[in-house]
Amino acid sequence: MEENHRDKFLREEYISRINRVIDYIESNISDELYLDKLAHVANFSPFHFHRIFSAIIGEPLNQFIQRIRLEKAATYLIENPKSSITEIAFDCGFSSSSSFARAFKDYFHMSATEWRLKEYKKKSKIRDTNSKNGKIKSNIRKDGIISSIYINDTSINQGRRSKMINKQTLNVEVKEIPEMHVAYVRHIGPYKGDTALFARLFTKLFKWAGARDLLHFPETKVITVYHDNPDVTDESKLRTSVCITVPEDTKVEGEVGKMAIPGGKYAVAHFEILENEYEDAWNALYGTWLPDSGYQPDDRPPFELYLNDPKEHPKHKHIVAIYIPVKPL
Repeated sequence: MEENHRDKFLREEYISRINRVIDYIESNISDELYLDKLAHVANFSPFHFHRIFSAIIGEPLNQFIQRIRLEKAATYLIENPKSSITEIAFDCGFSSSSSFARAFKDYFHMSATEWRLKEYKKKSKIRDTNSKNGKIKSNIRKDGIISSIYINDTSINQGRRSKMINKQTLNVEVKEIPEMHVAYVRHIGPYKGDTALFARLFTKLFKWAGARDLLHFPETKVITVYHDNPDVTDESKLRTSVCITVPEDTKVEGEVGKMAIPGGKYAVAHFEILENEYEDAWNALYGTWLPDSGYQPDDRPPFELYLNDPKEHPKHKHIVAIYIPVKPL
C-alpha cells in the first residue's frame, strides 16, 4: 500500500513538471524553445527530459511544439484577417515564411492561403444562412460595449437547430479584467459532452483545495480554460484545465499546477443553459456576435466561469459566463 502511494506521488510530480513546460511553451510560442531551457523549466536533465516528455504526453517534444505552432497559426489565419501570413508565421515562432509554408502544407495538406480562403468561405456561408433564415438582429452600441442579438430557432452552427438559444437575447459586454492566478488540474484528450470527466477533475481539485482552506465561495472563482481550438486540434490532443482562483503565492504539487490567466480585454457573455447546451452557447458567441462586433480573438485562451451549482437550480441549469479574449479588428 505504501509503495502504491509512493508511485502515485512520483507520477504526479512528473505530471506537474511536464505541465510547467507546457505552460511555458504556451506563453512563449513565438520564441526559440531550446531543449536545455525547457529541461530547466521541468527540473530534469536535458539528457532524460526529451524521453520523459514523450512518454507522458505521447508525442515527442519537437513534434508537440511544431504542432502547437501550426494549430495556433491555423486559428490565427481565420481569426486575424488583417494579419499577413508572414506576420502570423513569425508570431507562432517560425524562423521564416518559407519554413512555415512547408510545415503548414505538410500538416494540413493545403497552403496557408488555401486554408484561410476555405475557412472564410465556410464562415461566410454560415453567416449567409443565418441572416436569411435565422432573422438575426444585431444592435451594437456606439461605444462598442454591449451587443444584444435576437436569435430565433435557427442554429448558429452549420444549420443545426439550436436547443438552447431559442428566442432569447444574448448580451455581450467587452471589458477589462485583471490577471487571475489559478490552481488547476489538466486533462489532455476528448472532453465534449463528458460531464463525468469534468466532475472527476473538479472533485480532485476541490479535494486538494479544501484540505488547504482555499475554497471560499463566492470569492473563489471556478473556471475551465480551453487551450486549443477544437476545430483545428485533434480531440485526442485537446488540452483543458479546470481551475480555481488562488493567492499568487499558493504552493502546488503533483497533478495540481498553477498558472496565470492573463488580464486584458475580454468579450463576456452570460448564459443559463442545460449541461448539453454549452456548444450552442459558444457557437452563438463565436458565430454570430463576434463577426459583427468589430473585434477579433487574440492569442490568450478563452474560458468558462461558473456562477452557480446546477443541483441547486430549480431546472438544474448552469449559469455560466464565457470569456473570449479580444482585440480590435
